[in-house]
Amino acid sequence: MDATGSGCGPSACPRPSRRAYAEDMYARRKHLYFAMMGLCVGLFVLAWAVVRLWSVPAAVAMCVVAMVIPPVAAIVANRRGPEDRWWDDPSGDARSDEWWDELDGKKRPPRP
Repeated sequence: MDATGSGCGPSACPRPSRRAYAEDMYARRKHLYFAMMGLCVGLFVLAWAVVRLWSVPAAVAMCVVAMVIPPVAAIVANRRGPEDRWWDDPSGDARSDEWWDELDGKKRPPRP
């Protein structure tokens, strides 16, 4: 038993699969996106429900900051990570896919 009490040493435990890592990264990006969008909505509501009573310029400044958040959130959520293997996806053009497979040294089974 190791120090963590899991019962397996560093070489005996199976490593998480690449797929699990990809799903974890996707979930992390999704959570970050929703947190950023929640912050955006919160800034708008706080600006016009509370802050405008003391300072309209401060409320406008908060709305300007909130206006910048959605595009940044979209960029963060749609960013391709190292786990996204988009270059291996077939394009749908059989001739092109065969050509790229030949260049990459891969052989795919013939299509029916």
